[in-house]
Amino acid sequence: MCSLSGRQRGGKMVLQILRPPLLKHLQTASLTCVVSRNYSAKATIKQGEQVTIAGREYLTDQMTNVTSHLLSHVGRNLHLQKYHPLNHISQRIVQYMYQKYVSSRGNPLFSVHNQIHPVVTTWQNFDSLLIPKDHVSRQKSDNYYVNKENLLRAHTSAHQCELIGMGFDNFLVIGDVYRRDEIDASHYPVFHQVEGVRLCTKRDIFGSHQNMDSFRMFENGERTRQKQGVHIAQVLQLLESDLKSCLLGLATTLFGQDVEARWVDAYFPFTHPSWELEVKINNDWVELLGCGIIEQEILSNTGAQDKIGWAFGLGLERWAMKLYSIPDIRLFWSTDSGFLSQFQFDDPATNFKYQAISKYPQCSNDISFWLPSDGHCDSKDFFDLVRTVGGDSVEQVYLIDTYTHPKKKSTSCCYRIVYRHMEKVITQEEVNIIHKRIEEKATADLGVTMR
Repeated sequence: MCSLSGRQRGGKMVLQILRPPLLKHLQTASLTCVVSRNYSAKATIKQGEQVTIAGREYLTDQMTNVTSHLLSHVGRNLHLQKYHPLNHISQRIVQYMYQKYVSSRGNPLFSVHNQIHPVVTTWQNFDSLLIPKDHVSRQKSDNYYVNKENLLRAHTSAHQCELIGMGFDNFLVIGDVYRRDEIDASHYPVFHQVEGVRLCTKRDIFGSHQNMDSFRMFENGERTRQKQGVHIAQVLQLLESDLKSCLLGLATTLFGQDVEARWVDAYFPFTHPSWELEVKINNDWVELLGCGIIEQEILSNTGAQDKIGWAFGLGLERWAMKLYSIPDIRLFWSTDSGFLSQFQFDDPATNFKYQAISKYPQCSNDISFWLPSDGHCDSKDFFDLVRTVGGDSVEQVYLIDTYTHPKKKSTSCCYRIVYRHMEKVITQEEVNIIHKRIEEKATADLGVTMR
């Protein structure tokens, strides 16, 4: 793990890589992902095999649902690549937080952790954040499990408790996260998040006074929709004001001072109260981030019971797509110079709109199959299979029809798969070959019967 520190030089903030001794046991992710056998990106990972992910070995089991295609993305670290649009956005966020919160000596209060290993335990990803055992976000259909005890992190919040427990009060975590989702222009199984956490002491809230004992942050009250039972209303108002001022400032810094914004009440298991920030872009309201007051139970569990704090999380791809007018999330993974060369500017705050490279034609094929006799076939298993076989040649997959036989009671599904490569023309003949492989693999792996 690295943390970034800021230093004023010639009136401009300069980023500096630091490696605090405190963090030496929190290993960083290496730049490659290796699977123990020499798998291709289209190979299947089987139960009981040993896999190596970013330098660490794991034994797969019945919960394993990561694919070699997915693991080929681990270690790409797009947010660290110079001139990559995600790097530009992350630098702007870091610069803003450095300038927003400084110590009495003028140094940035926030540390940045941007190379933490992406495999976390289920405790880190769920339990440490008070996510209930039966919460839908734990399901295998929503996550990429390495085995029953470990998964590729679904959010950068998975590192929150560990960092707080190590004594960090103000920090950003930036990294890749992994979720099983639909396939379209705005969803990809790997994306990048920024997690921000700020903890405050009594002195941070009220300032320095001769008799600090007369100031209180906690009470034994009732939990309501507006506050946690342990927080005094006045303290919560000050903390909420700080949080919203910070995030509104961040949004207007990147999207312009005149951008229209609004707060929407939200729910997250690890914050209360919680909000989402939306801004109006091209006459549409767009959710930019989620945030809230950290549950005091989390702070108590990490040894920070005498502090209160807030947290926020945002997706770098969403911000970059809206800021630069990038139409397809797959472009972030492109190595095409026609895309990357457009972002070769040194000032991350450069006002720029992406110019589309030549748009290659689409090809689409339908695939129709009967479900197994038990009637079960998770659509996300099918999406992962399509990604594994078709890679980034697949632009979109969506269900167009279902049919249940009136006598046999068997159910069939028909999906449309839209093919379009980002960097070359893909012919119908090439598509047919890929499509045939998808049919064969779906039959073998999912137990479906082609119609």
